[in-house]
Amino acid sequence: MPMVLSVAVIICAYLMGSIPTGLLIVKFSKGVDIRRIESGRTGGTNAMRAGGFWIGFTTAVLDLLKSAGSVWLARGLVPGVIWLEIAAPIMAILGHNYSIFMVERGEKGGIRFHGGAGGAPTAGGAIGLWFPSLLFIVPVAAGILYFIGYASVATMSIALTTIVIFAIRAWLGLSPWEYVLYGLIAEAMLIWALRPNIQRLASGTERLVGYRAKRRRNDPGYSTSSSSTSSESS
Repeated sequence: MPMVLSVAVIICAYLMGSIPTGLLIVKFSKGVDIRRIESGRTGGTNAMRAGGFWIGFTTAVLDLLKSAGSVWLARGLVPGVIWLEIAAPIMAILGHNYSIFMVERGEKGGIRFHGGAGGAPTAGGAIGLWFPSLLFIVPVAAGILYFIGYASVATMSIALTTIVIFAIRAWLGLSPWEYVLYGLIAEAMLIWALRPNIQRLASGTERLVGYRAKRRRNDPGYSTSSSSTSSESS
């Protein structure tokens, strides 16, 4: 019976993650298909581009809850099984990035799964494992987004912060070391999903947001200096 419930949790976690909240919210509120806008991803960042701050914020919160909910489901149905507590949010991230509800035929004849990059579900999984993670992950990611100015870097910082949090807690004997594994797997999934963004970061063409983007718009001299620095660093 526990094995059957474990399999059920894994399937439910993937299906929960697959719910295309960004697609649905943008479609109903703006009447457009988020997959045809900018990056084509369905997460909070692209939802914000498509419909504004509150639509992006709502999308991110709901995506976070999908993954946190998968942890709570695992604990509720099969309590005390640590590997399932880790596997459930991983499957939710997988569903979010490669949604079974958004499959289409690719240009070369194969099938393609649409979805997001996994940032919000990664945070949700950490919050599900230990709720106060919220107090560390959100400020770090928001600070990086505003001051460094790259959404992709902020997204990758979510899993990195998760690793640090659970490594410290495990070292203090407050949580199992297996939770660190969740952060490592989630980071690998984020890096894989953000490969195009990482290439643009390396070439200095990734889109800037936040403080640096605002300063670049208001100060043409800063834009020239920043471009020069970016070329030298790459």
